[in-house]
Amino acid sequence: MTRSILITGCSSGIGLAAAHTLRERGWHVIAACRKPEDVAARIADGFDSVGIDHGDTASVETGWTSAMEITGGRLDALFNNGGHGMSGAAEDVPREALELVFASNVFGVHQLTRLALPMMIAQGHGRIVMHSSVVGYTALRWRAAYVATKHAVEGLAKTMRVELRGTGVHVSILNTGPVASGFRENSVRLFNRWIDIDASRHAGFYRDEFMAQRDSDAPVLFEGTADHVVRKLVHAVEAPRPRTRYLITPHAHVAAVLTRVLPDRVQDWIGARL
Repeated sequence: MTRSILITGCSSGIGLAAAHTLRERGWHVIAACRKPEDVAARIADGFDSVGIDHGDTASVETGWTSAMEITGGRLDALFNNGGHGMSGAAEDVPREALELVFASNVFGVHQLTRLALPMMIAQGHGRIVMHSSVVGYTALRWRAAYVATKHAVEGLAKTMRVELRGTGVHVSILNTGPVASGFRENSVRLFNRWIDIDASRHAGFYRDEFMAQRDSDAPVLFEGTADHVVRKLVHAVEAPRPRTRYLITPHAHVAAVLTRVLPDRVQDWIGARL
């Protein structure tokens, strides 16, 4: 029987690359996108596609229902990939902005996973893959909202992994460092919308350094690609014994070591310089 997977965030980047690769490997891919025009584009590419906006409760519900109508009520894997990035110091992020990012990166992920779990438990197998980040286990300045959501995703995934022991459902985390995708552009959009630069004590930094980095086309040192992520995803959904965590890009490996061996204040010193 053909295995089926629901992938969110398939408009571009990692989600789109994952959809193409898994289809080539024989999976029935349901490619979920937030915008209707992206759903139409995936259908034009030959995918079954549904609309799912992690930040919208009704969208998650209706998107899931549509996906189950397509698959006949079964699913072998769920890749929670969609979400938002946002830059800005913790003190500059309004509550409304934090709620928006949590709705997309945490609440929607939790809701969609809750919808999938009863069916996976009943069928005795399933794979849940959470797309986290290097900042899921460390912290960098000017990324408070995003860091907080990825720490939340990590806690959710690890707790679910313990609770699902013996069910045949495996939960894996993908920790990525910098990856070439459209994610940076979306983060810039939210920064421009929510951060009041003029009112911030960090205004000088935002103008002199942060915005220059934001607008730069220069490649990031050791930046990964979507294909690097997809290779780990394939292992997570196909291996008989998937790993609980996949570190992707050198940044993720180095940060994982440093968080284990360095005192908090030394880690803070490093984080303040990145």
